Amino acid sequence: MKTICERFGKNVKKYRSKLAISQEELASRCELHRTYISAVERGVRSISLKNIEIIATELNIDIYKLFLFEEESIEEKK
Repeated sequence: MKTICERFGKNVKKYRSKLAISQEELASRCELHRTYISAVERGVRSISLKNIEIIATELNIDIYKLFLFEEESIEEKK
C-alpha cells in the first residue's frame, strides 16, 4: 500500500502534467527548488500545509483535489 506522501505526490505530478509544465517550471512558479518538487512527486518528502496551498494555487486547482486518491489496484496492494 502506498503512503499518503506517495499518493499525494502522484496527484501533484498528474495535475502538473495536465498543464504540460516541467518540475522546474512548477518549482519556479511556486518559488521552491526543483529537487523539492521532485521529492514531493516521488513521495519521499513530507510537505507543509503552506506549500500544499502554494502548489495547488500554481496548478490552478482546489487544494482538496490533491487529496482525492484513486483506488489502488490489487497488484499495488500486494
